Parts: sequence; structure tokens; C-alpha cells
Amino acid sequence: MALDDAKLHLWGGLECTICRVGDTYTRQLERTAHATRDGDIARFAELGMQAIRYPVLWEQVAPDGLESADWTWPDERLAQLRDVGIAPIVGLVHHGSGPLHTSLVDPEFPIKLAAYARAVATRYPWVEYYTPVNEPLTTARFSGLYGVWYPHGRDERTFKDALFNEVRGVVLSMREIRKVNPAAKLLQTDDLGKVYSTPLLQYQADYSNEARWLGWDLLCGRVDEHHPLWGWLIERAGATPEDILWFRDNPCPPDIIGVNHYITSERFLDEELDQYPPHFHGGNGRHRYADIEAARALAHPTGGIAPLLRECWDRYRLPIAITEVHIDSTRENQLRWITEVWSAAEQVRAEGVDMRAVTVWGLLGLYDWNCLLTECRGYYESGAFDVRGGEPRPTAIAWLMKDLAAGRVPDHPVLAGTGWWRREGRFFRSEPAMLPTHDFPLRPSAGTNRAPILVTGATGTLGRAFARICAERDLNCRVLTRAEMDITDPDSIERAIDDYQPWAIINTAGYVRVDDAENEAERCFLENTQGPANLAAACARHALPLVTFSSDLVFDGERDAPYVEDDATRPLNVYGESKARAERLVLDRHPDTLVVRTSSFFGPWDEHNFITIALRTLRNGDPFLAARDMTVSPTYVPDLVHACLDLLIDRESGIWHLTNSGEITWADLALRAAEMASVDTSRLEICSDHRSHLRARRPRYSALSSRRAYPMPTLDDALGRYVRQAPLN
Repeated sequence: MALDDAKLHLWGGLECTICRVGDTYTRQLERTAHATRDGDIARFAELGMQAIRYPVLWEQVAPDGLESADWTWPDERLAQLRDVGIAPIVGLVHHGSGPLHTSLVDPEFPIKLAAYARAVATRYPWVEYYTPVNEPLTTARFSGLYGVWYPHGRDERTFKDALFNEVRGVVLSMREIRKVNPAAKLLQTDDLGKVYSTPLLQYQADYSNEARWLGWDLLCGRVDEHHPLWGWLIERAGATPEDILWFRDNPCPPDIIGVNHYITSERFLDEELDQYPPHFHGGNGRHRYADIEAARALAHPTGGIAPLLRECWDRYRLPIAITEVHIDSTRENQLRWITEVWSAAEQVRAEGVDMRAVTVWGLLGLYDWNCLLTECRGYYESGAFDVRGGEPRPTAIAWLMKDLAAGRVPDHPVLAGTGWWRREGRFFRSEPAMLPTHDFPLRPSAGTNRAPILVTGATGTLGRAFARICAERDLNCRVLTRAEMDITDPDSIERAIDDYQPWAIINTAGYVRVDDAENEAERCFLENTQGPANLAAACARHALPLVTFSSDLVFDGERDAPYVEDDATRPLNVYGESKARAERLVLDRHPDTLVVRTSSFFGPWDEHNFITIALRTLRNGDPFLAARDMTVSPTYVPDLVHACLDLLIDRESGIWHLTNSGEITWADLALRAAEMASVDTSRLEICSDHRSHLRARRPRYSALSSRRAYPMPTLDDALGRYVRQAPLN
């Protein structure tokens, strides 16, 4: 399949790193379950991509040598890609060191890799594009210079050995591949960023900005006595002239240069260490400095990827593809980042740069890149699909990919906001750094549709939290009082929709006094049942997404395992019945509604939740009563709001259980929070008959779990953040 058509193509990619730290391997394909799950290729085909960076990894197929290679998995998956018309760009080593019998600093690594490459080409002679080694320069830095990955080198010689072995491996691999398939082409990837600095550190920035090209320069045969890094390679890295000139005499220029780009790709060096957190501090032996994302330090954003693409084109005059686009952020920022990069590619294409494609990276998400794969923390970043529920769930990125593949850049209201990397409040420095020699224009937002989200319940805990977090995420939001929109009055709803022209509505209004509801049933049902039903009918008429909230109190508590979404409801009190009826009415009138069941709020902005009251009371030395006969799933309000906004943008619907994963009694919750906050628990009084003293019957056990992709952190994680953020005095 040709990858050089006239229009800008959409590609996809799988995070597939096999990372070796010491003698321990972690495998992304296993963690996302792509290694064992059927059906993913069909899901990818629905996104409209023309090609996919796909792994046929050496460590996976032939860990003990070619004689015992197991081709079963790539046989099946490459055939499926061929059947659905997606061209595979086959990767052989992805941030890895190869099997145990070799490594990046093994002199035999290039020869062994080339033998494997020939075996792959022989088995799949129809495959046209290859990436024998992903990001050789970046991998050499992390494995040979920074000590992060095996062989954990921390010196320039090990860095050079790893880089030269990787690049030589690419040259020899393509030589062997082309013996089988003379038409085979090389797509060579690496991270392309840029380093900025204060005047004092300009020398270091200049070196870094020259070194970023070294992998591609070696492949293109550009490194000789006249290269700016010739002296460094010989004097500091221990290379011989013969080592270096081998690449000049055996050039293997990429058919397409693959540019990988992240928010961390552009850096700023600053000697004012006290302006930045300690983990950014470092140095080069001559100066100590902070090495920080440029977006966190520079007063004016850089020009993004477009100037870098022009630099790459001017240097090599070879076709370019952006081969990894991903950001770990909220959903709208992920969409903003992809559309910004896509627009930059279109822009330089119009200027004459031979831009081939933009690749949405991490289709199935990625695990633990926030610690560079050095630990298995379970930190997940979703991609076009979220795999945490077992079955991959399409996210808004999937919808965006379909639009881009069809030649459309959507005008969704969330794209009208600005990505965090261009907003005030992104800085670590108290006074952001100025670079008078760099004047980059501010890029406009990707969208022009500024329709708001309407949020009911302006005075409630959730309503206020949505207002705060929407502002943080630059989502246009209007939080309405009852006077501005009364959900019990259909005419009031229609007037508000007409006045504000929203793109979605989030309902946080309602009757919340569980015990009083026993004597005020009519009012409770009016606000909690009829009101949401009115909203659902109006949203259905106007084709508007709706989010509304239910409760764990729709269950009777007569079980000892967490309730999931499809468990039968059987409320014990008026409040629970009002919520159960609302669920049925809302989904009947507007099946696309997102109904969120949640439980036991706590948060840093609400002084009246259980944990805040417990900690304040105990800190004051007063007794605090907590029940051990009721088990719940507490919910950290910021996490709940972020999850709801992401799911809204993802176009999710139906009933979802959203709580911070974990179940606990009220007594144990008070105890755990107090221990985390270093509060004396001697005045904590634990009772076992608390339910019998409440007017409204409560379930003894109402913990919630989910059958769906679970987007919420653990309870301990949430409690730790709460203790650090909440004003507890």
C-alpha cells in the first residue's frame, strides 16, 4: 500500500515497548492486553487510518534465537492488517535491548538484529515499510547516558556505543531486508525537540540542538571530519575515526523521517535552580541548572512543531511523517494537542515541505511512562481506546481520528479552548523567562464554536466543583441558579437552552437531605425524579448530551460484594427511590444520557463533608462518632468531576459507577484519613448501631464497582491528595 499519496495521511501506532530494567522486562502489549485480545485490528480499521506502526519485536518473537522463533502472533496480526487494508510499518526493536543473549552495547547486536530482520522480511515479503530500531538516539540517551534502562550506562562512551550499535543495526537490517524485498523502505523515527536556555547556558543548548540530529546524520552519511560533533565523538565519547566514517561509507538515508513529538520535547535550561522543583535539577559538570519543559518556563510559547518540521526539511530534504503524537492530559487537551499538530503539518505542507502523515500514538493507551517504565505503578494514559475495563472503549480521540481521516477538522466546542501549554498558570517560575531572540506568534485555538456547557445547581458541592474545574480546563461553562433554570419547570429549561445555546447539560441540582426526604417525599420526587426527566426530554428534543447523577442508595445492601451497573435496584428509603425512578425515566426519554451513580463525597473545597468534619473535630480534641456497620465507596469530588467531563467529551451514555476504587466503613475511613493527616485518633468513637438511629433506612453495604473502563484513582491515592490540598484547620 503506497504511503506517499497527495493528501496528508492519518496513521496510528501502538505503544509496544519491551523495557528492560536490570534483568526485569515489562511489556506494554501485555499490559494493554493487545497481545492476547482478538478484535483490535477490526477496531483500528474503523478509525480510517491508512497505516499503523506495528510491532514484530525481536524479544517477543525470537527471545532464545531464530531457531526457536514463534511466528504465530505476527502471522495472525499482519494478515489481519493486510485484510483490512492498513499498511503495517513493522518495528523490530522498540526502546528495547534485544533478547537476553545481546544488548545495545554488545558488538554483535547489529549483526544479530540484521539476521532477525532478514527472517522477518523472508516471512512477510509483502511488507514495504520498516523501523528496525525505534528512536535510536533517545534510547541511547536513556540506556547509555541517563542510566534509566538497561545497560544503565551513565557516560558518554556507553551512549556512543549504544547509538552506534543501533544505527549500524538499522543499516545492516535494511541491507538484509532489501535482499529479500528490494522495494522495502526505511521509516526512521526519533524524538525531535529543541532546547532553549538562558544566555549563560547557550553553549549547552547549542550542543543539545546539534546532538538531536546525530542518529539521522549517521544514517544519512553526514558525519565526517567537518561535522560539529566530530571532536566530541572522538575526544569525549571514545569513537575512532574508523567507527564514525563507517556510516559515511555505508549510508542508509530514511525514505521517510519519522518525527516523534511530545510536550516534553522542547526544553529550557536555567541556572536559577530555586525557581524549580528539585527533581528537575541537574548539570553538565560545568554548570548546575534546571532542565524543564519549555512550556513550564517560557513566558511566550514556542512555535510548536511547525518550526521543527521546517528545520528537519531544510536539513535533509527527505519526506517527513509525524510518527508519535500523544499527551498525558485531560481529554480536551489531548484533542487540542492532536489538532494543533495536525494543523502544523498541514501548514508546512502548504509551504512545500513533503509531509506524509500524522500518527496518533498509543491507540490502546500506555502504562507507567510517567516514571519512564522504571516501575510498575499502574499509571495509565488512555489513547483512542481506554482498555481499563477489559474491552477497549473508544474515547473522543477515536472520533477525532475518524474526522481527520475523512479530511475534516471538527469544530467541537472543547477545541475552542486553549491547551494548558499555552495558558497562564502553567509556569513553575514566579516570573516566566523571556527569550528576546525568539518571537513566536501565539497560535489561535483550533475551534471557533464556543457553545457552553450548562451546569445546574450553582450553590451545591458538585455545581461549584464543575465551575472550578471547567475553568481550570478552559471549558466554557455556565453554572445556573434555580432562578436561571428550574429543572422542575419544562418552560424554564427551554428558555435557558434558547438563551445559552449549550452543547451539553450537566445536572447537579436536586434534593440531598436523605433523612428529611422521609417526611418530604413529594418535594424529593419533584426535584430528584421529575426534574431530571424534564431535562432528559428537553435534551432529547435538542440533541444535547446530558449528564445527571444517581446514588449508591438505589441498592438495599443485602450483599457482600460491590454493586455494578447492571445489578437490580431495590432502594430502602424515599431518597433512594427518587433516584432509582429518575434513572428509568431519564434513560427512557433520552437513552444517550450519562447517568453517574456515585457515593459519599469528600473534597478540598467543601467544609461539610464527612472527612473534613471528622479531621477538624479530632484536631480540636473533641469526640467524633463514626459507624462501623455501614460500608461505602467514598468519592473524591475533583476526581469525579474530571472523570465525568472526560466521559461527556467521549460521548458516553448509560449508567456508570464512579467512585474512588475501594470499599470502607465510615469508622475506618475516619481512621485512615486521620492517620494520613497525622491527626490524633484517641477521641474517635466507633459505634456499631448507627443505622438504627437514622430516620431513613440505609443499606449496611453499598460499595460500588464497575464493569466499565474505570477512570478513577484509588481511595488511598485520593485521600493523600485531599490531605495535601484541603484546609483542615
